[in-house]
Amino acid sequence: MHPRARARRPRPVRTDPAAHPARPDPGSRAPRAPGGCRAPAPPAPPAPAALSPAALRAARGLLALPGGAFLMGGQDPDGVPGDGEGPVREVRLTPFAIAATTVTNAEFASFVRETGYVTDAERFGSSFVFEGFLTDRVRAASPQVAATPWWRAVEGASRRAPEGPGSDFAARQQHPVVHVSWNDARAYCAWSGTRLPTEAQWEYAARGGAVGTRYPWGDELAPGGREMLNIWQGDFPTRNVGRHRSTAPVRSYRPNGHGLYNVLGNVWEWCADRFSPDHHRPDTPATRQDPLGPPTGPARVMRGGSHMCHASYCNRYRLAARSANTPDSSSGNIGFRIAR
Repeated sequence: MHPRARARRPRPVRTDPAAHPARPDPGSRAPRAPGGCRAPAPPAPPAPAALSPAALRAARGLLALPGGAFLMGGQDPDGVPGDGEGPVREVRLTPFAIAATTVTNAEFASFVRETGYVTDAERFGSSFVFEGFLTDRVRAASPQVAATPWWRAVEGASRRAPEGPGSDFAARQQHPVVHVSWNDARAYCAWSGTRLPTEAQWEYAARGGAVGTRYPWGDELAPGGREMLNIWQGDFPTRNVGRHRSTAPVRSYRPNGHGLYNVLGNVWEWCADRFSPDHHRPDTPATRQDPLGPPTGPARVMRGGSHMCHASYCNRYRLAARSANTPDSSSGNIGFRIAR
């Protein structure tokens, strides 16, 4: 069946039986790509023998981090047990470099201009968009996701048209690129001579030197009433009173102790690892020294939460919080940053 013939099915969502006995975890987690009707995913292009000037610019200015030992994971009382946030464990990393920001619309557009790359959302012909961002005409033509009705499967939604037909990213050049799958992020990395960070590298970098705290700046979400990140504020999903309606520019808010911006909120960030709730629990060299995640599994890790996270549903805008999605899934709240 052609991928445009029907909307993609939502990915199964995990629930927290203790906190939400009968309610799926909806807010920031995006639906997944289709099962049997998907277009075949193309392999990532091999890294060119010599990177082009545009590719070199894309990877310029990564922040060099020393690595070493840090405490990974958390035991936040409001964490979802099935996510596998704990145990808190000492992990050691060799030095690496990571981008200060997520990849922007302008940066991804340079990659597309040079390579002609077509994203998974463009090949499928649709992607998922929060219904509050849609025009009445687009909303009426876009089916709801049954378990999370604020998500709509929108024909024509992609990085070029974040809210579907009639929208574009012209005024959002310095916002994070969205509607990009893990496959798309991997292709961008191959072009730029970089890679996605491992989950451990992501958390080490996101903590910015903070030890055992919920956020890079401490344990209080809004110290002194100051807005520190781009998440949903107000009544989800009907009223958002935060500074930003959707994504924010990638250098919004204060950077963390390592110089990274927006590690929490704004957009989910793909990591290299496959997802497992318990692969990391045993204390072994493979899980404590430069861990790479499980060798097999259908989903890839996402970290950081997004602008659609809200305390009443999905509070995964904490440093230890984790989620996952299939590598061909895309939505208006998933992006990525690069590492090397």
